[in-house]
Amino acid sequence: MRYNVVKNASSILDTSDILIKNPENYKGKWKEVFKNNNPICLELGMGRGAFIVQMAKAHPNINYIGLELDRSQTATAISNVKGKIDNLKFICADAKDIVNYFNKEIKTIYLTFSEPWPKKGDEKKRFTHENYLRVYDRVFRKQKHIILKTDNKILFQSALESMSNYWYVFKKVSLDLHNDERNIENYMTDFEKQYYKEHRQIYYVEAVFDE
Repeated sequence: MRYNVVKNASSILDTSDILIKNPENYKGKWKEVFKNNNPICLELGMGRGAFIVQMAKAHPNINYIGLELDRSQTATAISNVKGKIDNLKFICADAKDIVNYFNKEIKTIYLTFSEPWPKKGDEKKRFTHENYLRVYDRVFRKQKHIILKTDNKILFQSALESMSNYWYVFKKVSLDLHNDERNIENYMTDFEKQYYKEHRQIYYVEAVFDE
């Protein structure tokens, strides 16, 4: 699935109240942004924001931040937000820079249909590679908590191996999320909605690591 380029993306980003323009200014101070001490969950690579918006609406007592590098997708996500959602903010930035934005403030990181980087030479670019897991260590609160969804078998297999080697414990694993009988909470991304129509297998893992 390809996203269209949004010609007025800069204008949308510049005038948005939901977008945090200088996230580095709030490192260690996100409770001031949300005006509460509720837990904060972060989605890396939110795309057009379908997942994170639904999560924020479903859980008003949890704060959600969606991060996306692509300006057009971020602009689309902003445009797709209807009405005021007090517990939701967006950041347009690179995931590898999150240590500049958060200081032991994140409860959960969501990785939803991240770029799989299937070639072996690109494995360090995967959001579940050890290099990224080390970055996450610096933004998580005491417990580390990652939830991943993907349709890519190579990414899923490498994620399980990487997180296991990093001493994460798997609370839930599903090889077919849409047909899983355990009623795992699931809000679909735009990619996932298309994959659902195509009857693709969706892989899911919830992993934790208590310090």
